[in-house]
Amino acid sequence: MGEMKSRAEKNEKIVMKVSVNSLIVNVLLSIGKVVAGVMASSGAMVSDGIHSASDVFSTFIVMIGFKLSAKESDEKHQYGHERIECVAALLLAVILCATGIAIGYGGVQKIIHASELNLAMPGILALVAAIVSIFVKEGMYWYTRDAAKKVNSGALMADAWHHRSDAMSSIGSMVGIIGARLGYPICDPLASVIICVFIVKAAYDIFKDAINKMLDTACDNETVEKMRKVIEGQAGVMGIDQLQTRLFGARIYVDVEIVADGEITLSEAHEIAEQVHEEIEKHFEDVKHCMVHVNPEVSNFIEPKQEQNNI
Repeated sequence: MGEMKSRAEKNEKIVMKVSVNSLIVNVLLSIGKVVAGVMASSGAMVSDGIHSASDVFSTFIVMIGFKLSAKESDEKHQYGHERIECVAALLLAVILCATGIAIGYGGVQKIIHASELNLAMPGILALVAAIVSIFVKEGMYWYTRDAAKKVNSGALMADAWHHRSDAMSSIGSMVGIIGARLGYPICDPLASVIICVFIVKAAYDIFKDAINKMLDTACDNETVEKMRKVIEGQAGVMGIDQLQTRLFGARIYVDVEIVADGEITLSEAHEIAEQVHEEIEKHFEDVKHCMVHVNPEVSNFIEPKQEQNNI
């Protein structure tokens, strides 16, 4: 129990550190983009800066969601609060999807009304800001993504995709600025529409993953087979009658029925079950609890025939 608490505290430190760094980067980057957009007469860059500022809100959701999900079990929530993190991931997926749709809608509107738009030639400062944003936000994507995989956090993974969506938005801004400076302003809205598709697809994947974790979906077959091998490798285990798994937020619950010699004592059967329990939690860090039920081996025998009364 102490080891699990220590791991939870370590994961919380990782999430909070990554989130604070995200907040700092997003605030500085959004201010820089808005200033560059105003000075260089680039409406695309000003919009891009506002998009970066919106990521601050999503990072706060990650911090609050993970903090609440890490709370220990209580009388009313005896299985813990892990699913709160799924709720945070769902909320972020919706925000990410809305962001993608907004970018795509803006691009379509510009394409439709291209002949009516009379945009000023954007300055070189806006182009520099877009390039810096692409590298910074893509770097933040990989930085946050690695942390999300390390702590198995759907909400943090969603925040990572918010960074990438910002990088994609900046790519659209860069293409639009270059196109406008070359005399092809239509490049900006076309890039926005393409970027929209990628962002919405990422939002769908995050949403689906969060829903699966809330619906007690079973682990993948590869993980289940690894568990089966660990269980069958324990002394005293003669077979497995049933093995069930379910995702509970970012954690896993395991229910297994093993077969043991029916002639051993209750204490010996308990020791075998305890060994299986400990080995599963040892080999699979995401397992929160493993429930082991012991079934006695059933010997093959022929039931005696019942006597029939002849009338």
